[in-house]
Amino acid sequence: MRILVRFVIAALAAGALAWPSPASGQRVGAVGLIGSERADTAFGSRVARLSEPAGYFDSDNLISNESSYLHPVGALRALKVRGGAYIGVGPDQNFSYMAAIRPRIAYLIDIRRDNLLQHLMFKALFERARNRLEYLCFWLGYTPPSDSERWTGRRIEDIVALLDSTKPNEEQARADRAAMLARVASYGVPLDARDRTTLERFHSAFQNERLDLRFTSLGRPARAGYPTLRELILERDLTGKRASYLASEDDWRFLKDLETRGLVVPVVGDLAGRHALGAIGRDAAALGLDVSALYVSNVEQYLWRDGTFTQFAENTAGLPRSARSVLIRSYFGRNFGTPHPLARDNGASLSTQLMQRLNDFAARQAAGGWASYWDLVTLGSIDLVTGR
Repeated sequence: MRILVRFVIAALAAGALAWPSPASGQRVGAVGLIGSERADTAFGSRVARLSEPAGYFDSDNLISNESSYLHPVGALRALKVRGGAYIGVGPDQNFSYMAAIRPRIAYLIDIRRDNLLQHLMFKALFERARNRLEYLCFWLGYTPPSDSERWTGRRIEDIVALLDSTKPNEEQARADRAAMLARVASYGVPLDARDRTTLERFHSAFQNERLDLRFTSLGRPARAGYPTLRELILERDLTGKRASYLASEDDWRFLKDLETRGLVVPVVGDLAGRHALGAIGRDAAALGLDVSALYVSNVEQYLWRDGTFTQFAENTAGLPRSARSVLIRSYFGRNFGTPHPLARDNGASLSTQLMQRLNDFAARQAAGGWASYWDLVTLGSIDLVTGR
């Protein structure tokens, strides 16, 4: 009995259990309480408990600059990377990995508080929209058509073509920003005036640039070749199939459900910090979950440069994992003048997506680590075509 009591107390502390009345109309998911003010309080508490003080990065990172970001999707499915807890950095490219993996909970960690705010914006958009078309309209400042429900299930190419032929509505855009801010304010995450200004600025950037928005570096010279939001949405996997989370209504609805249930948790934290990544691992373990995938983009490049990579490697090796758990990273060959051996187009693309089993990563860390960043991105990498 004492063991059972300790389990229940630990589960309640982790937000894993809740006790709504069946007559209240609330739903209980595998993790957390759904559909009430109490759920928002639990969501905000989890965000606060896992986060650490924000750090600095010199770019907004509103969208990805990885044109190869969908290349791992087929391998994730072939290797049966499924369920569990997903951990990722950056904005909405994570949603496409999550759609392929179908995690039970997702943690989106970034050193910038701005990334947390952007994911609160996405949460509000998912909750408000009934389908992908409405989601894109609310995101980009378009008035949804009166027959928007008829667009459920349509090809993403058709939806993008419709938006490209539609005139943006500035009055609608202002109303959508106000609706977004009102929803975000209800999530139990404390916001100050600067946070609200940042949320408005981010949403306005999408509404002003819409599908032509590109990644821009605030503190570095502009770089040619970064994909537009349109190109990212219409990008294909290695089989030539449209594979973003917006290519499938079913994938989008899975994410909407996850967001609505408070199971996409934005966390402020340094991957090489002393708290956030470890706290995420402990939270997942308390829920009985292994990490299915850890997506780090090219953050390791900066950690290696700054001399903090070893702490990140130790944090990562301590995550709960199984034989199917993987780490997904991005390699930018032009930053080093050397294409990756697994690049699919002889290094012509700006980025190459790489995958490594977390068990292999942990074993190499325990054996002494890596002699260079090149060793890190080449030793143990899985071929995304063969899965070996």
